[in-house]
Amino acid sequence: MRTILLPLLGAISGLALAIVPTVRTHLHILVSALHPASPPGVRAHTEAKFTFTANAPIDRVAPLMGADKERIWAPNWDPQFLHPSPATDVPGMVFTVRHHHLQAVWVNTDLDLASGRVQYVYVIPDIMLTVITLRLNPDGNRTCVEVEYDRTALTPEADARVREMAAQDRASGPEWEQQMNQHLRQP
Repeated sequence: MRTILLPLLGAISGLALAIVPTVRTHLHILVSALHPASPPGVRAHTEAKFTFTANAPIDRVAPLMGADKERIWAPNWDPQFLHPSPATDVPGMVFTVRHHHLQAVWVNTDLDLASGRVQYVYVIPDIMLTVITLRLNPDGNRTCVEVEYDRTALTPEADARVREMAAQDRASGPEWEQQMNQHLRQP
């Protein structure tokens, strides 16, 4: 019995030692995916996209992507314009927006409605910098809208928040589509 037991225990021990590094690697990958940590000095950066269809031609949809005109279709969107005054959608507009108890400073970096491109950059000091790029493509009497959020944490404490917001960004398409199309149905 002893002659069989020792080789069996040896085989089991060898197998366990062979499996442990593989299991450890898989656990590390799983934990990293669930809670990714940025290397020291490198902040979290995310890129999230969604698309939706607006049920109107691009010449009717594009102006609604300006910060001032967005107020008429997006509930709770309330930019406070610093430039220009009075508020109007122009390239280079600057405004602030409340994000819960924080305030973000927004700048329009591209407002080319004819080509269907709009871009904003905003900063929440000591939290994050966000670039939002909208691309509008005509599709007959409808418009396909692609929205991309690029977010970068500015502090280690903001890394997790940036990742959470990216998940929210990816899921925003249906809400934007519903709000936009509800507005477009009005006479």
